[in-house]
Amino acid sequence: MFHPQLGLKGSSSRKQIDDRLRHHPQVYEFFTAASDFTPAGYQHLSDAIQYVQSRGVRQIVLHHPMAFGKYHSDVVAPEKDYPELYRFIEETTGQLIRLADDLNVQVLVHGGYSGPTVEHMVALYPSVQAARDAVYRRLDRFVRAGGDHIMFENSIAPVFAYGDPDQEAEILAHHYRLAFDTSHCFIELHGDTQGLQASLSHLAPAVVHYHLVDSLGQTHDSLTLGTGKIDWAGVLPRLNPHASSIYEINLHDQADCQEQLASHTYLSRLADQLTHQEAR
Repeated sequence: MFHPQLGLKGSSSRKQIDDRLRHHPQVYEFFTAASDFTPAGYQHLSDAIQYVQSRGVRQIVLHHPMAFGKYHSDVVAPEKDYPELYRFIEETTGQLIRLADDLNVQVLVHGGYSGPTVEHMVALYPSVQAARDAVYRRLDRFVRAGGDHIMFENSIAPVFAYGDPDQEAEILAHHYRLAFDTSHCFIELHGDTQGLQASLSHLAPAVVHYHLVDSLGQTHDSLTLGTGKIDWAGVLPRLNPHASSIYEINLHDQADCQEQLASHTYLSRLADQLTHQEAR
């Protein structure tokens, strides 16, 4: 059985870090932005990682920047059509891999995002499969550079989504270290509970990190656990017990992680209930 960790997410700002650290998390995931990759920003990020480590947090994940200018950081973006975005993704991924290697932390890169822009990017390829193949080639290259320090997260887009067994088989064939966002898969499946559970079971051996987040299954809503439609009693037994996890929840106040804490309380109580039921 998966035993919930207190995994919290925040930026590299000391105010956010100290808010999270006072709750003694086992996992801290840094939400990075383009500003973290200027010379001063990169040094600030490195210092912040070491500060979190000095406070006893051993499991640290660096989430690749979600955006560059007006675009999401979509790895499917062709170099010839989006040269600046392409270079930004290349350079920042390389910088994060160097940090991960130096400080023994993990890097998380999105296999895709969602929305009209990524649909336009995919349409630049001869087919959706050709777009997927381009993404796999790029991720394969990132694996060669990052090794056991890099993982890839599922999207709500056709290029790197979980939920379809055939696409999952393609992804597994590349032997990627996977990050599994429960809400992204649930939304991709339009709220299909059985489909989410099947995907969790199928991919569990390859998953090294979870984003535990609830959803109504229609749009990217990032809800506190227990407030959406995900059946967490059905999710828990299907999680890889060796993987790390965080609660990636929309916060009312970025300096106060109370929604993440409420999610941990909910899941911990549920895990205790399931454990007691098994023991009977």
